[in-house]
Amino acid sequence: MADTLRRLSNSETCRLLQDKLEDWYKDYHINSCDQNLNICCELLELNSKIQGQLFTILNFTSREGGQYAGVETLKSRFLPWLGTCFSNSTCADSSFSLLQESLEKDKRMRELSSSHDKELHKLEAQLASTRVELKEVRQDLLEAQIELEETKTQSATTLLATEDEILQLRSDLRTTQEKLELRKLESLEDYQRQIRLLKDEISILSAEKSILHGRLSRSRSPSPIRHSPSPIRHSSRSSSPFIRSESPTAAQLTNSSRHSRLISRFNDIFANDRLDAQNLMRRYIEDLEMVQRIIFIATVESFHAAKMAFRQFKLRVRKSLSPSHLGPESLEDAVIDYIVRNLDLYDVQSSVNDVISAMNVNPKISFPAEVDFILISSFIREVCRVAFAMQTLETPLDITFAIDGELFSETKYRRTYNSELSAPLVLYHVWPVLMENDTVVMKGEAVTKRGALWNARKSRSRSSSPIRSRSLSPGQTLLSRSRSPSPQRSGTPRKLNKSGRLELSMLST
Repeated sequence: MADTLRRLSNSETCRLLQDKLEDWYKDYHINSCDQNLNICCELLELNSKIQGQLFTILNFTSREGGQYAGVETLKSRFLPWLGTCFSNSTCADSSFSLLQESLEKDKRMRELSSSHDKELHKLEAQLASTRVELKEVRQDLLEAQIELEETKTQSATTLLATEDEILQLRSDLRTTQEKLELRKLESLEDYQRQIRLLKDEISILSAEKSILHGRLSRSRSPSPIRHSPSPIRHSSRSSSPFIRSESPTAAQLTNSSRHSRLISRFNDIFANDRLDAQNLMRRYIEDLEMVQRIIFIATVESFHAAKMAFRQFKLRVRKSLSPSHLGPESLEDAVIDYIVRNLDLYDVQSSVNDVISAMNVNPKISFPAEVDFILISSFIREVCRVAFAMQTLETPLDITFAIDGELFSETKYRRTYNSELSAPLVLYHVWPVLMENDTVVMKGEAVTKRGALWNARKSRSRSSSPIRSRSLSPGQTLLSRSRSPSPQRSGTPRKLNKSGRLELSMLST
């Protein structure tokens, strides 16, 4: 008996019955009628199993108590329970019929509910569509109201703006009339000042014209300087008009007149000074190409040195004038005016030394060891002065960058007489291009030949470095001088400089 009770307590039938009851309670309203009946039958089967085991246990327990033990309990509890179960059989039948009726009613209710749900869904869809339409109508109404308000505000602002514009236009008209009157007065003053300047310029130019006429009359007579064998006397231009024009009265000239004068001086350097320097150097260098290269590089380096000197001089002048500047003109105009009036303060000798130092290390040119680039120092000095004065113009004049082997441009250069007219590349340059911003003021001159790049490389490989040609010791220089023709035969004395090179001594005429 104890084993049967233990098995009953350990069996999973009771637990399974409880779990199924809980699940049926949760899913009763979700399941269909057939599913609920099947679950109920399963629960009855499980209950019958448990009841069978309980009746077995009841039998065994009644036997253990003897013949009369447990009679009172059976009479008071078991027998009345059995009586009520048999007496309620009719009730069970009636309950079954009621259950069927309830099932039929549930089925009808489900059908009605499904139809009701369908109709409800349709109504909800119609309600949603009407709500969307209502929202669109409200949005359109709000937009119309906003547009109406905007039009109202715009109309109001336009009215105010027109009134303000009318007032502003009236005030602008008054100010423009006042400005026009002031400009007329200023232009009248400027015209009077320009007239005074032009009168002064005319007087200066007339004086220079008389001086030039006097020089021209003197130059028609045979000059001993032109026939002198000394190369220094032939190339010296100590009496050039540019040096005389650097008086303080030159600042009275206008910018246009200085512009034209500087261009004419640059043209004069190309036509006269360049040829003088070329003829002078041909006495010591037979290669015309090397001579023209030296003169071109000297011109380019002179412009570079003059521009650097102008920047430094301008900085010094601005620094000295800025504490005391109170005039009506700007500080920059005052600085340029001071530089124009004091061009003689330009240390041109320092620029000449810089140019000669730069030419000594230039790998494109070479020079005999017996002489030095100081031979053309007068030409370099003249180019430096012109380049320095060109920086004082309102739009400074400058030369363009040039390189051997570049494409020849008809707008910038002229071909030399010994050039090949069909050659597209530049072999080397003879004279730089003078530019004003992007406008060509004066064309340069270049030599064009076919195979310019190959000839340039070949000439560079053959030409010796200027450093090597000047790095000889004094003894080697004297030996080479005794074996080769030198300018000493023309009667020009020489002297040794600190680096051991032989230089020509400048003779004052």
